[in-house]
Amino acid sequence: MYLLIPGRHHLLTDFQFKYLNRLVKSGIEGTIDGIIFAVTSANHSGTKRNPIPFYLRAMIIQEFSSYLDVPVHVYGIDDVGEIPNFTEYTLKTIRHSSEGIHHLTPENTLVVCSTVVRHMYAALGFRILTAEWSETEQRQVATMPWDVIKLAVKSPNWRTDTDILNEMHPATYKIWALYNLGEKVKNILRDPIIGSDGDLTATRDYSIYVKQMDDIAALKYKETAPYIQPGNIGDIGCAAGSWIKIACEDEKLHECDFYGIEVSRHLYDICLQRKHNGEFANPSVFFAQKNAVSGIVFDADSMNTIHTSSLTHEIASYGSIKDLKTFIHHRYNELLPGGVWINRDVVGPENKDETILLWLNENDGDNHLDRPDTTDTHILADYLAKLSTKAIFKQFAQDFRHAEKYQLKHSWVTINGVEYCQLSMQDACEFMYKKDYHDNWLSEMHETFCFWSYNDWKQHLETAGFRLDNLSHPYRNEWIVKNRLEGKVQLLRVNENNALSEIPFPDSHMLLLSRK
Repeated sequence: MYLLIPGRHHLLTDFQFKYLNRLVKSGIEGTIDGIIFAVTSANHSGTKRNPIPFYLRAMIIQEFSSYLDVPVHVYGIDDVGEIPNFTEYTLKTIRHSSEGIHHLTPENTLVVCSTVVRHMYAALGFRILTAEWSETEQRQVATMPWDVIKLAVKSPNWRTDTDILNEMHPATYKIWALYNLGEKVKNILRDPIIGSDGDLTATRDYSIYVKQMDDIAALKYKETAPYIQPGNIGDIGCAAGSWIKIACEDEKLHECDFYGIEVSRHLYDICLQRKHNGEFANPSVFFAQKNAVSGIVFDADSMNTIHTSSLTHEIASYGSIKDLKTFIHHRYNELLPGGVWINRDVVGPENKDETILLWLNENDGDNHLDRPDTTDTHILADYLAKLSTKAIFKQFAQDFRHAEKYQLKHSWVTINGVEYCQLSMQDACEFMYKKDYHDNWLSEMHETFCFWSYNDWKQHLETAGFRLDNLSHPYRNEWIVKNRLEGKVQLLRVNENNALSEIPFPDSHMLLLSRK
């Protein structure tokens, strides 16, 4: 007879040991021949739901097993999303991983589980031992492992907190203390930017996003390559590793070490797979899943070059301006004297507070389509593609940073029989440079591009200690102007004679070379 214990197992409690030890030694459920821990979400780490990697969770269980008098087996069960037969998938994974040795059935296995997952095993005919949950009293009768983790996050010093030590099994304490897991878990769970599954946004279609990153990687590298200083080169927000991949093929950088930092679990997994596939010409390529806002990700005074692209606006969007200022200071601390931070990103107009008029084409699409009641990215993209520019703006005005409680202030005015939208230059630019992101509309609606102008950036960088290289510059993406703006929108202001004068489309991007 086996005991099967499914769960994420970031921490094992003293109650769990006593409960299992009693089952093993008392014989009340017959002879227990082994205990099997099914560690779910084994392919996840560094997220709020799964802060600790599988190998460390397995080490906790292995240490825990030394206190028990029966064999203990550990099997990793990858997260595969929400599927109705996850329990069957778990059992099949155990059978496959054990090469058929552990074929668990209701006849040879008792399931120890106090969460709602127990009902799924019961539906397959397994008998359930509910551990921390009392079926008769319909309440929790012992502290759950995740409750102990929450105590550790709140505690100023989990290592000496008696409330925690009374609940945490010594095996957990040993591994947590050895690998500083309490501190790491606290940083991850307190992080305002990382989502529950390790992503900035839950609405991004990563298959589309990765293709976009790959398609533009050569352009990004060409623009930044002349300023790279050989040595230790870091790419923060490296996405799928596309920029590093091209850099590895640059002959002048063949003796460099490359470090890719990515907070998104999805993208980090892609980087590791690409490295496993041998896609990087330089073997000295290393990836880590870290958040570069909450702390430094490289040693102080260690980096010759740090590269970021299309990242800093995401920090301001999903975090705050305060987070972005912290990020800037961390990058300064990581660079060697003379090192350079190359930052390529969007930028706001210098006159972002000016109230202007925006003409919008209403003849290039439908003006009366109802928005579909769905969050499906493909359906939304199809809907947006059918709209006129004016209709897209009206949708944008409703959606833009709605979750952040932002209200896009605008009004409609008619001059000489033509209707214009009156709004700030900043909001007009937010719309113009975001209106064609149909494929990831919901994700893009969280992001602000125009919060700082180029001179705002210069001021904040110099405050942090950087010197802005003279080769730094803002620029206008002429492809966007020609293909997405001309004939679609027009910027105007009312001059002294109450006549309308056209405003040239402002800078949309910037290249910042910040030197220490």
